[in-house]
Amino acid sequence: MRIVLAPDSYKGCLTAREVAEAMAEGIRGVLPGAELLLSPMADGGEGTVNALLENLKGVWKPVEVTGPTGHSVTAGFGLLGDGKTAVLEMASASGLTLVPAGEQDPRHTSTYGTGQLILAALDAGARRICIGIGGSATNDAGAGMAQAIGYMLLDADGNELQPGGAALGRLAAINADAVDPRLRETEFITACDVTNPLLGPTGASAVYGPQKGATPEMIVELDRALARFAEVARETFGLAVADFPGAGAAGGLGAGLAAFCRARLIPGAEMVIEAVGLRDLCRGADLVMTGEGRIDGQTIHGKTPIGVAGAAKEFLLPVLAVAGSLGPGYEEVHNHGIDALICIAPGPITLAEAMASARPHIASATAEIFRAYLCGCRSV
Repeated sequence: MRIVLAPDSYKGCLTAREVAEAMAEGIRGVLPGAELLLSPMADGGEGTVNALLENLKGVWKPVEVTGPTGHSVTAGFGLLGDGKTAVLEMASASGLTLVPAGEQDPRHTSTYGTGQLILAALDAGARRICIGIGGSATNDAGAGMAQAIGYMLLDADGNELQPGGAALGRLAAINADAVDPRLRETEFITACDVTNPLLGPTGASAVYGPQKGATPEMIVELDRALARFAEVARETFGLAVADFPGAGAAGGLGAGLAAFCRARLIPGAEMVIEAVGLRDLCRGADLVMTGEGRIDGQTIHGKTPIGVAGAAKEFLLPVLAVAGSLGPGYEEVHNHGIDALICIAPGPITLAEAMASARPHIASATAEIFRAYLCGCRSV
């Protein structure tokens, strides 16, 4: 039996590779002779660079950049084997985990460090840059990133805007005279793990602002600021970026990359699927298994398990999922290609306990759902 193991990471706990290895351990305990094809996955968020480096033999390049609150942080990017393609995660430079507790305020956090990563990738010779934009601490539509690569964002008096999303409410003009000329010869691909628009009740501020520290009053202020950005971007670049699917990802960085870098916005899972050749692995397989740390009603909106399931269903393959936890609406994934799923928790357990013992629990849960799958095969 040929089985493709294509999970995402269990964020904050295990990498996608480690999850795949744990799943493989569980299957070998049931069917030692199974042919297992491990393909660590990601969807544009945390783990995207690792997944691509592991699959495509790239190298990691550390870079010191300015973090979301203005402090120096160590980030980096991956340079793939062709020497011309760089992959980076905005979260490594501008992510929520970089903001100390009590300092979360998306009115002021900036994506400047993400722009510095882009410059470092250009310096390394990259002319194709793939950016995963999940996990941000920001709501500035990529304004900080734009300033790092040479754009000037000016208010009505001609003064440069200060860092943060709130300042965009005073945006009057975008000046591109000092933009790095290498951007014109570089292809940008933005890997989005969500499809939210920029503005409104399903936009960047309303949906993701609260997890970054935004109060209801801040959300109103930030949404208005993003609307102002969208208006000036349309006047400057001739692009209605607010309407692009994924424009609201990473606090509007999706819209910012489309405007400032002419980036293509594509589902992050699809980018990784194409890059690692998942469809080639599925061809001739008997079963595909996937998973992530939490499967819930949001999973169907571009997350890894659904992307993997979609690729597998092109070959009419059964798909099983192994999840760290199940949240409200998880049943909806059955309408999007996942035939059955299992939660790894063996019973009532704290989050700390679950994370500490995730690997053996993944192996055990994988073995159980695989046994059930084999029983179903024998009964047909």
